[in-house]
Amino acid sequence: MVSVLILAAAAVSVAILLAVRLWQVLRPLHVTPRESLRVLIVAGSGGHTTEILRLVGSLSRAYSPRYYVIAESDEMSAKKIHSFERARAKRDSTNEVLCNGPGTCVPICVSALLLGILGIKKVIIVYVESICRVETLSLSGKILFHLSHYFIVQWPALKEKYPKSVYLGRIV
Repeated sequence: MVSVLILAAAAVSVAILLAVRLWQVLRPLHVTPRESLRVLIVAGSGGHTTEILRLVGSLSRAYSPRYYVIAESDEMSAKKIHSFERARAKRDSTNEVLCNGPGTCVPICVSALLLGILGIKKVIIVYVESICRVETLSLSGKILFHLSHYFIVQWPALKEKYPKSVYLGRIV
């Protein structure tokens, strides 16, 4: 009986610790200006890649170096990214994850959050809901709405439904 209580107390302590760390990682940021910011960009197949490359194309030079995550089977996105960057995609430590809706971005963003929860590295998650989502969020958006530092929507109807979001108008 005593061992069960000790186990239960340990489980509750771990749950509280994880909840506190998650709160610390997701609390509002006080961003300081930098010369550069490394960015991890999650590319999805089809329209998601086109959209994210339009968005990346409008970023200043301060957002570099840029690293991409693409599905191994997504040759079309790989070609688009290669021609866009004129360099081979790399994987490295980043300061920011930028994504716009492919389902593959959810585990990457969760992994980025875990880096912060474990105290390894603070990674800012910026989610831009796809331009095609006019009145409702995508499944990825519904999940990452609660886990991203900045959640950007491109339609005023979404800003009304999700007040925590940032409405910038059409950005892609």
